[in-house]
Amino acid sequence: MKKLRVLALMHEGMVPPEDVTSVDVREAPWKMEFDVIENLGQMGHDVSNLGVGSDLGAIRRSIDLFQPHIVFNLLEDFDDVPIYDQNVVSYLELQRVPYTGCNARGLLLARDKAISKKLLTYHRIPVPEFAVFHRGRPVRRPPRLGFPLIVKSLVHESSTGISQASVVEDEEKLRERVSFVHERIGTDAIVERYIDGRELYVGVMGNERLEVFPVWEIFLSRLPESSWAIATESVKWNPRYQRKHRIETGEAKGLSPAVTERVQKLAKRIYKNLYLSGYARIDFRMDEKEKVYVLEANPNPQLARSEDFADSAEAGGLPYDRLLQRILNFGLSWRPQ
Repeated sequence: MKKLRVLALMHEGMVPPEDVTSVDVREAPWKMEFDVIENLGQMGHDVSNLGVGSDLGAIRRSIDLFQPHIVFNLLEDFDDVPIYDQNVVSYLELQRVPYTGCNARGLLLARDKAISKKLLTYHRIPVPEFAVFHRGRPVRRPPRLGFPLIVKSLVHESSTGISQASVVEDEEKLRERVSFVHERIGTDAIVERYIDGRELYVGVMGNERLEVFPVWEIFLSRLPESSWAIATESVKWNPRYQRKHRIETGEAKGLSPAVTERVQKLAKRIYKNLYLSGYARIDFRMDEKEKVYVLEANPNPQLARSEDFADSAEAGGLPYDRLLQRILNFGLSWRPQ
């Protein structure tokens, strides 16, 4: 394995401290960044960390100084705007520097949930019925959208702003939740038909030839009886809440080989139709009749050790260090088209 100079880009507030001996890394907000750079170093690569806020010049200066073979892109936004991460990737392409993860076009298409759903619908891939509610406009529910509905940010990922109140059953609650997304999250809102069923994740890697990981599931059966079975912010990111309600993820149980194959093939179709590259996680809901609906595609998903993507990769025979190396290799071989 060739030793590489790797410039790791991350949010300026997510740069791990040099000394972590007094910190529980497992619950640190920068756990993903720590896991990636620590393991890259152990693999023999020369890693330089750069916290990025709103200054593209800092990236250029680091490239000039460090002369990286590749940039490991751990950014989820730029200047605190989620959809601006695609512009950082475009900037790296203009600098002729290889980078890990998804290309700019794929990020653009996948980040906007409405655009991605329209594209997938064109390719006859099932998505829940939906409507977009823009800021500054009246909230008028199309008659085709029947309750219950779930209200989300149009562009934010990682369950940002999603709580039990996100599922609404009448017009008043719908208006309240759309206003919450507009005012508190600061984005347009997408409203979808709520699909009652199981939440499945499928990891996909590659540029041209794709590798798909085992179907993963988040198990929500131990939530309080009156709760909606959805992956809220607390379900995904609050360790105390997870322990209290014994929320776990793991390989999906009880799926027939035919259903497993169907979901994995669907994940690869979505990956290709949204022009993704590098690696991504595709999120599904499956109802009691085993009909599968696409919720969203997540390019550059959470990459921490012991999180869904890494765990499913390991279950598919790809341990963490080999996963990171594969991501580097895909980044080195990617060429803008």
